[in-house]
Amino acid sequence: MKKVLAIPDQAIVDPITIFPEACTGCNLCLHVCPVDLFLPNAEKGGPPLVLYPGECWYEGSCVDICPEPGAIVLNRPPAMRVNWKPRAECRPRT
Repeated sequence: MKKVLAIPDQAIVDPITIFPEACTGCNLCLHVCPVDLFLPNAEKGGPPLVLYPGECWYEGSCVDICPEPGAIVLNRPPAMRVNWKPRAECRPRT
């Protein structure tokens, strides 16, 4: 059996946080990520490994497909976060 070693890149911002206690290891996130950010864990049922965090597009399909709420959190950089108030808080013009 051939052993393959993978060394993850270091990124300035950690785009994805995976909580191992909530992750079931279903690997659905592996299949929907457009940039192949994840690798399957060698341990059966273990959370996927984030190999190239600097290449994340922050589009969130991994969070959307995850069957376990809160197992994957997308950490968008501050410049990409929405900064607006809900319409209910706006005062109508008279």
